[in-house]
Amino acid sequence: MSAVQQTRQRVLLSPPDVGPREEELVVEAVRSGWIAPLGPMVDAFERGMAERTGRQHAVALSSGTAALHLALLEAGAKAGTVVIVPTMTFAATANAVVYTGAEPFFVDCDEETGNLDPELLERALGDLRAAGEVVVAVVPVDLLGRCADYTALLPICERFGVTVVSDAAESLGSTHAGRPAGSFGSTAALSFNGNKVMTTSGGGMLLTDDAATAERVRYLSTQARQPSVHYEHTEVGYNYRLSNVLAALGIAQLERLDEMIERRRSLRQRYVKLFADRVGVRVFQHPGDAGDNCWLTAVVVDPQHTGWLAGDLRKALDVAGIESRPLWKPMHAQPIFRSARSLLTGVADRLFDTGLTLPSGSALQPSQTERVMRTVTEFLGRV
Repeated sequence: MSAVQQTRQRVLLSPPDVGPREEELVVEAVRSGWIAPLGPMVDAFERGMAERTGRQHAVALSSGTAALHLALLEAGAKAGTVVIVPTMTFAATANAVVYTGAEPFFVDCDEETGNLDPELLERALGDLRAAGEVVVAVVPVDLLGRCADYTALLPICERFGVTVVSDAAESLGSTHAGRPAGSFGSTAALSFNGNKVMTTSGGGMLLTDDAATAERVRYLSTQARQPSVHYEHTEVGYNYRLSNVLAALGIAQLERLDEMIERRRSLRQRYVKLFADRVGVRVFQHPGDAGDNCWLTAVVVDPQHTGWLAGDLRKALDVAGIESRPLWKPMHAQPIFRSARSLLTGVADRLFDTGLTLPSGSALQPSQTERVMRTVTEFLGRV
């Protein structure tokens, strides 16, 4: 690629970070003949991920959404039950609830982190129980790589006898109270989508300490096939297993995970310095991000103090060929979920209106990083 092409190439938020090691292991998988789902790379990937997250069992799946779906089925989610979901999340969290036939109930978030508000959760659980509702699970989401406040959330859920399914899709490599992301809850779901901190192109993982749950998930994710010579099925299953070739990518990415996180952290620190003296702008989830994987760095803009909107910065970046986007649009505001029940304070709506996610990927080249910093600096000099 020429220097001119590199200059004009759009800078993405979080492009895949792959290199020679990934190529080496993918070629090894292809040459081994293990192309279809399952195989030695899948087994090794599961062992490595279980060790990394401190779990007893890991099941490699086709997506993080698949992991959430199966985890919720195991928690008892079905028609006539309720699952509590943070309203500040990606649609996959809520969609997985709908797949089971259960009803998602949306709860607002904490201002500083965007994660599920423990006090609101407790109120929601109390109100739903008083109304005779059957709440089978709570799904905390580790937003942008910041672990939810499990120290507060887990005792609340335990008091109400409700299963916790941790949506750790964005937080692999992060920690909370000295424990790794993915280690919380009865089950946890990881995502290896192309824009995540590590990728298998597409893919996910279900984590658990319960052997029976892991075995059940393996069974359901391979079309619930019975152990017979012919194809025998006694219940509905799913085609959710990860391929051996993609697992090879995952093994290489896991080897490089810490260095990739460090590059993201370094980029966050540059943003912190860039906005340090700007009244009305804060780097979202900072300070307090020492245990975060810094998957995506965002800023929150208070236009009453800045005189400009987050959308103004987004437009300036777009003109320069740089991708940015608002924080997640809350689920209660999505057209498909507008009739869903919720407990809201307005925090998620404010974060959506005032937040902007900036390029944060570990694969960003120095020239791209400098282009982003220069564009932001020039914008701040104009406003």
